[in-house]
Amino acid sequence: MKIYGYIDEEMSVEEKGPKVLAEVTLVASPEELRKMASFLLASAESMESMGASYNHEHLADKQPCFVDSPELIVFNPVHIHRAHGT
Repeated sequence: MKIYGYIDEEMSVEEKGPKVLAEVTLVASPEELRKMASFLLASAESMESMGASYNHEHLADKQPCFVDSPELIVFNPVHIHRAHGT
């Protein structure tokens, strides 16, 4: 597993694109954590059943209460090389 992310600041053109993160801290209520857990479980089920045709899903698309939160995206690792140029 790898975790990618963006910082919440302006970046130069050379710095654009997601960076590999070493750590993630979630500041969330128990209710938010349960909703994220539900999303992650459902994403895992979709990824298993769809295989390589599963690309990615956004938490806010499945749980609208997160629309004003930072993006949480589950991405199928079979597609990661194309998306991040690695």
